[in-house]
Formats: sequence, C-alpha cells, structure tokens
Amino acid sequence: MSEALLEMRDITKSFPGVLANDHVSLDLQPGEILALVGENGAGKTTLMKILYGLHRPDDGWIAVRGNRVSIRGPRDAIRRGIGMVHQHFMLFPPFTVMENIILGEESQTAGVLASARQSRQISSLMEENKLVVDLNARVEDLSVGIQQRVEILKILFRGATILVFDEPTAVLTPQEVVELFRTFRAMKAQGRGIIFISHKLDEVLDIADRITVIRHGKVVETMNRVGATKQRIASLMVGKPVLLEVERPPINLGPTVLEVKDLVVRSPRGYDAVDGLSLNVRAGEIYGIAGVEGNGQSELVRAIAESADVASGDILLEDGVRERREDGIAHIPEDRQKYGLLLPFSLAQNLTLGMHHKPPFATRLSIINGKAIRESARQIISTFDIRTPSEETPANALSGGNQQKAVVAREMSANPKLLVASQPTRGVDIGATEFIHRQLVKARSEGKAILLVSADLDELMALSDRIGIIFKGKIIKEIAHDQAVKEEVGLYMTGEKAHGAA
Repeated sequence: MSEALLEMRDITKSFPGVLANDHVSLDLQPGEILALVGENGAGKTTLMKILYGLHRPDDGWIAVRGNRVSIRGPRDAIRRGIGMVHQHFMLFPPFTVMENIILGEESQTAGVLASARQSRQISSLMEENKLVVDLNARVEDLSVGIQQRVEILKILFRGATILVFDEPTAVLTPQEVVELFRTFRAMKAQGRGIIFISHKLDEVLDIADRITVIRHGKVVETMNRVGATKQRIASLMVGKPVLLEVERPPINLGPTVLEVKDLVVRSPRGYDAVDGLSLNVRAGEIYGIAGVEGNGQSELVRAIAESADVASGDILLEDGVRERREDGIAHIPEDRQKYGLLLPFSLAQNLTLGMHHKPPFATRLSIINGKAIRESARQIISTFDIRTPSEETPANALSGGNQQKAVVAREMSANPKLLVASQPTRGVDIGATEFIHRQLVKARSEGKAILLVSADLDELMALSDRIGIIFKGKIIKEIAHDQAVKEEVGLYMTGEKAHGAA
C-alpha cells in the first residue's frame, strides 16, 4: 500500500457532558473515496471540523503524507491541501463564478483581478474534473448543482488533494448526482482522496471504495465496498436491525381534502414564485411534490399551511393559522428550529403549541393547565419514542433527530385531516428517518391526506402515491407511484423534459 494521504489516529474530543469523538482512527489513501457514515450525533461532523481546523482535538494526532501536522484553523488546512465542501455553500451570490473562485487569491499584477495564468488554471481544472461552469455567470443566477461545482473549483484552485464532502447530494437531482460522481471519479484518477459523508446508503455503495461506520463517537467498523450491504451498514450505524423500506398498504382513497386551483403567490422579490399552480390531495393518499429547491415549494407550503399572502387562485379551507388547525390542517415545517419549535421552551410546552389555548390545556378563561400539558407530553414522548431526560427538557437540548420527532409528534397528535409535511426527514439520521416514514404511512392508512414536500427524491418515490413535479412555480407533470422512474422525474425537475410529455 502506498503512503497514506491522511491519517487520523486516536482523535478524542469532548464537549461539556458529551464525548463526541472517542479515540477515532481512520486513514485515506491516494485515489480513494472513503465514505463516513453514522447517525446524527455519532461524531462525523466533529471529526471533520477537527480535520479542517474548526476544532482542536483533546488527544490524538493527524498526519498528511506521513508528516504529523498541527491544524489551527481552515487556513492551515488549506495550506496542507485539505478542502471541505460544506452543506451550506460559502459563496457570495452577487459575485461572478470567477470572482468567487479566486477570492483571496487575486492577482496583484497591474490591478488585474484575474490573471491570464489564473484563467488558464481554472479552465484546466474544469476540463480535468468535468466541472463545466460559465465563469462570467453570477452565482445567484445558478442552480444548486452548478453552485456546488463552483465550491469544488474553489478548493481545487487552492491545491486541495484531500477533499471532504458533507452530504453533497442532499439537494441534487439524479442527473446532478451522476455528474458529481463523474467528478469524484476524475479526481480519484488524479490521485486525490475524498471523504464522503452521506446518509444515502445506495450512493455510498455506488461511489465509495471503503466505508467507515461511526456510532456514539467510536469507529465500529471500516469495510470494503465489495461485499457491503445497505442492511449491514444501517445495522452498524444504529446498533440494531433497521427496516430500510417501509411497507405501503394498498391505497384506500377517500374524498378530496385539499384542492388548490390556479394559485399565484408573489415572492418578496416581486416575481410569481407560485404561478398558476393546481393540485388536489385525497384522504388516504400521500401526494409528493418533487422539484429542485427554489421552484416555489416553500411559498406553496406557506400559502396552504400558514395563510401566507395569495395573489390569486383558491385553496380549500382559507381561514387563519389557528382556524386551519381547528379545521384539521397540521404542518411539519421545512426548518424545525426556525419555524417548528420554540427552542428555549420545554419539550412539554412545544408539544402543545397551537393547542395550548384549548381544553384540556387551558380553561375557558385561558388559564394554562400545566399538569394536563405535562401528562399529555409524557404520553406523546412514549408513543413517538422521543429521547429526552424529561418533558421539562428545553427543546434546544435535544438532538436534531429528536427535535424533528417532537414536531412530527405534535402535528400528528392533533389528529389532522390534512398533514402538510415539508422536508420531514431533512438532517436526521437513518433511525429517525425510518420512524418518521412509518408515521407518515400510518397516517395515510388512517385516512389522512398528506402533502409531502421533499428534496429527497428517494423518499418521495418510496412514500408517494402520486408525485407532482414542480418547475418554475407550476405542477408540470403528475406521475403515479407505480409509473415513476427516478431518471425521468429528474428530467422533469430540471425542465429538460417538456411540460406534460409522456
């Protein structure tokens, strides 16, 4: 075996009350793709932040090409050939692609922003790594997939030979994932090493050479891709067998619960984010919305679930937020921390939000019944398997997966006729995802209507009875569950397949 590009040995890191990394060791070889997998809170992100200089380890050491190094910050990491593409891109939207790539590395020659040498270097990197980008385009005008290419070019331009990707496929279409993996293979052929963090085990098995599984801050196993299975990886991640596919009982359709007709919703920037959209959802079905982010999904959800301003069109049940809950609409928002929870409040208080003004949680004189709130919370915590020391624990002390479970539990406990679920498993691990999927299917079997909006196409295709594809604020195609083909859905999502084509 050749000399390792990277070695991390016995890395240990503690935070108050938490042992995040417990003597973690891994290595990365030249021309290798190493997948790093584990549940939320397993220690993956902490480990990569140590590698990138955002945290200092309490113990252990790091070596790059056989030489032990001290990484005191991202600048140190970059100088040693380590680059990281974060889930949330570090780009300046008003700047051009070229300006973003060379920012901090500008030529000082005669006041020229980008030298001819730098332009040639970037063009060469694009060709070698199959990263086609218009260098003069403004980043704010680019799709998420193209913005990701800019991020990759940024770190390659700075000489990265060790590249860390944190959930890079989370918001990509199937075609964009194929293109990203083509880039991975090109970088691998050049001898670069890639650490790929992902919850998507199909993709891990497609692209990785080896897979390192972390659980509770420790490496439980590193395995070769050959012979590895999704079931084995998932079981190692969680520590017990995991059902990777939720059984979907036969559909039993009821009457239409939600009907949206010719809906138009203006964005704050003055354009029609939702542009004449129509759809309907019936009792006993899951209607999935597929689309590249930024095509009107967020505005559609707010119009239905939160009474956001509607320029024109009709929505079934058009009362205010509280009245909508009383009429049977529940909402799992896309950002649990911003819109789903009051983080400093107790879990018990959060589990009754929106119902706290009604009996049994309050009297007719609006006097809060704390005992009833706590008793209800304890029952919900047990039913929905929310991992918490007690119902009095503040929401901000829970893990991301348990915060999401709390939001799902509250909304489903209201026994809604319609559940609007936006990104219900975003950022949660495989165990919490399995649980949430089972809850959605259970609600469907109980005759509830569910509008599911997700950036995870695998999730949509597994759960939805019908998929509506949104593009530029319109539903341009509806596809039944048994007729949905992932690649075809992806073509509609990017607008490459014509409106209404078969």
